Amino acid sequence: MPDESKQFKILSDNRPARHNFELLDFVEAGLALTGTEVKAARTGRINLQDAYAEIQGNEAWLVNAHFSPYSHGNRFNHEAMRRRKLLLHKEQIGKLFVRVRDRGLTIVPTKVYLKNGLIKCEIALAKGKKLHDKRDAEKKREQESEARAAVQRRRGPG
Repeated sequence: MPDESKQFKILSDNRPARHNFELLDFVEAGLALTGTEVKAARTGRINLQDAYAEIQGNEAWLVNAHFSPYSHGNRFNHEAMRRRKLLLHKEQIGKLFVRVRDRGLTIVPTKVYLKNGLIKCEIALAKGKKLHDKRDAEKKREQESEARAAVQRRRGPG
């Protein structure tokens, strides 16, 4: 069996999404990209910070994702902020659409990665956090960190 770590390489991670949203369900989607976008993505030149996904008709689109222009792309280079199609099954798109429409959720990309030579995008159904929710999450994270440090001190070296 081949080594799994060699087949999975994160190209871009949307860390602010974990801070600003409560992430509920995750879905893996393919991305329809042009040649220079693939080359730029493989070098990790992607910014997902303000990106989101929207569903129009029977198609899902990645909006506001910034794929930096490829350095050797000359006149065939891609537009950095264009809308990119997410490749999902019809049933997956239907389920996402219903949950976004009925519950008022948002679809945010959490990471873009290389899997078996293909560029994939992990999207998540997300519910926005209020300011006090963000503070509570930060407080909880600090308490867990302090508890881990206390346990380490108690164990001592070695």
